[in-house]
Amino acid sequence: MSIEHPRRRWALAVVAALFWVAPAALAEEPEVPVGVQAELLAKVVAYDRNLPARAGDQVRTLVVSKAKDADSARAAAQFQEALKAQGPIAGLPHSEEAHTFSSAAELAEAAKSKKISVVYLSSGFSDDELAAIGAAVGEADLLTVSAVASYVRKGVVLGFDLVSGKPKLVIDLTRASRQHVALSASVLRLMTVYP
Repeated sequence: MSIEHPRRRWALAVVAALFWVAPAALAEEPEVPVGVQAELLAKVVAYDRNLPARAGDQVRTLVVSKAKDADSARAAAQFQEALKAQGPIAGLPHSEEAHTFSSAAELAEAAKSKKISVVYLSSGFSDDELAAIGAAVGEADLLTVSAVASYVRKGVVLGFDLVSGKPKLVIDLTRASRQHVALSASVLRLMTVYP
C-alpha cells in the first residue's frame, strides 16, 4: 500500500499539471479556421487606404511558419492555399510565398527585399520572438497579421479571434499607425481595437 500511495500522488500531480498547462497552450492556437481567416484578410486589406502605395501592382503576402513546428507549418500551408483561392485583393492580383522563420531581422529583411505587403504569422511563436519581430519591422510599411489573436498585444497589427462562436478581427491601432496601416473607420467599428 505504501508503494501504491506515492504512485497515486505522482499520477494526480501529472494530471493536475496537464490541466494547468493545457489552457495556456490552447490559448496560443488559432481559433478561427484558416479559410475564414483568408477570406476576412482579403476583405479587410481592401479597406487599408495605404495598400495601393504599399502593394504597387500586386499584393504580396509572406506566409510565415515556425521552424520545426509541424502544426505551425500545416496551418501556414493551409492558409497559403486558402488565400491563393481568393479572387483579386483590393482589385489587385496577389501572390503568396511560404517562409520559415529563422530570426526577426531576417524576416524583416525578406519582407523589405521582396516588396511584401502583408506578413502572416502562423502559430507557435514565443512572446520574445513576437517582440523581436515587432522591433525588427519597426516603422516598415507593412501589415503584420496573425492566426492567433493574443499575438496582437505582443507585436502584430491584426489578428483573428472567435467571440461567441463568430470570427472577430483584433487590431493594435498604435502599431497599425507605426506600420502605415490606415483602415477606414467603418471597418474599425467591426473590430476589437487596442489603442
